[in-house]
Amino acid sequence: MKKKVINLLVMGCLLSGLSTGKLWAQNAPAKPNVILIYADDLGYGDLGSYGADKIHTPNLDRLAASGVRFTNAHSSSATCTPSRFALMTGVYPWRQSGTGVLPGDAKLIVPTDKPTLATVFKDAGYRTAVVGKWHLGLGTQVEKNWNDVVAPGPNQVGFDYSFIFPATADRVPTVFMENQRVVGLDPNDPIEVNYKTKIGNDPTGKENPELLKMPASPNHGHDNTIVNGIGRIGYMTGGHQARWVDEEVSTTFLDVAQGFIRDNKSNPFFLFFALTEPHVPRMPATYFKGKSDLGYRGDAILQLDWTVGEVMRELDYLGLTENTIIVFSSDNGPVLDDGYVDGAVTQRNGHNPAGPLRGGKYSIFEGGTRVPFIVSGKGIQQNAVSDALLGQIDLLASFSTMLGQKVPASAIDSEPLYEALQGNTSQGRAIMVEHAGTLAIVKGNWKYIAPSNGAAYSKLTDTEYGNNPEDQLYDLSADIGEKVNLAGKHPQLVKELKALLQAERDKQ
Repeated sequence: MKKKVINLLVMGCLLSGLSTGKLWAQNAPAKPNVILIYADDLGYGDLGSYGADKIHTPNLDRLAASGVRFTNAHSSSATCTPSRFALMTGVYPWRQSGTGVLPGDAKLIVPTDKPTLATVFKDAGYRTAVVGKWHLGLGTQVEKNWNDVVAPGPNQVGFDYSFIFPATADRVPTVFMENQRVVGLDPNDPIEVNYKTKIGNDPTGKENPELLKMPASPNHGHDNTIVNGIGRIGYMTGGHQARWVDEEVSTTFLDVAQGFIRDNKSNPFFLFFALTEPHVPRMPATYFKGKSDLGYRGDAILQLDWTVGEVMRELDYLGLTENTIIVFSSDNGPVLDDGYVDGAVTQRNGHNPAGPLRGGKYSIFEGGTRVPFIVSGKGIQQNAVSDALLGQIDLLASFSTMLGQKVPASAIDSEPLYEALQGNTSQGRAIMVEHAGTLAIVKGNWKYIAPSNGAAYSKLTDTEYGNNPEDQLYDLSADIGEKVNLAGKHPQLVKELKALLQAERDKQ
């Protein structure tokens, strides 16, 4: 009789729970919030937790101590647009044409009819947002009306909310966009953008260098329309009221990101927080200027670290830290002179932004794609270091696994490595393809770089591209700086890795 009464009580509770939803909410484990913080041009050696001794990054170092710091994690490419494409789609960017570094007026390159990293979360009941740099194109064509709704864009590929700038800070249009519309636009001062010929009467860096507060480096192309005393790539007219002030860009993005977190503190959410630091033009808030002794690039990294700390403090204040996963990484490796004279070269003071790695942004060497990668939060090991081979491209499949979903069939290059992300195993990818001017493949400790007739070195950015007309083979366990080419000593291994790379090229 007693057992029957208990069963009846349980049945009553279940029926009540079914009608109100409260029983499930009380008994089911809460879905973890996920914040993906994506830096721009941050190098492997730019953080204290990765060996930097000339710059202090206490907030990111604290994040690393509270989670897993990965030493062999990679962006998919050595430049920004392709890395972001891979992150969003789970597909290597070199499989699709038009995924190179985009101009500011490019059309959207992310398919709207296939799953993305954002839709994975949205389909699981999450509120989704992107705040920060986009650089994946907008609209269906280059010619677009910037004074109306500009679509498709982030809102059509899985984000419920978007607050972005269209491309990069050094490219026009230099405006914020909220849910497909330019913020603060005066309809009587319409925007026009052109990347081929000058339009309007706005001064340019080439014609009016005396108006610049940050000189452009020669031959980089940052001498077109001047906005906030800085020459940009491309020409823009109109939209003067809507144009941002560089010193306020980061704090604006931070305020919007914190607002999204606060608005969704009672709901599971996914926030893609795409920072602009330390990408050019490096014009940090006045508070950070001169604080690093490494020029504006170092100051921008200090601002980046502070921004991450403010996100962490917001989570603490709202009581969300224990139920939130933070992933931090960078879209590619570092570069010092990328278009402006900002002290990054002359005030380097012995700092090596790539750490022990060779190359940097634009390079097929490890400095191009091996980047800081930290995972912290709910279900993640603490104060751990992992040498698991993995890529940002694997986040789509890994979070699909975490959410109990099937990995989308279209994400053909994304691997479910959530156990590795948690720090529960050091078993990562068996192989991985790296992408710059050519392709490379990594298997275990060995890295093979395919022959290329491209330039071996860029004088403009002082970067070793890694291109070579001959096969290259490196043992990364003994030579992480890729100094000794062993292709001639291991012809059979070269043949094996070359075949593996060709098989990846042929994969559909």
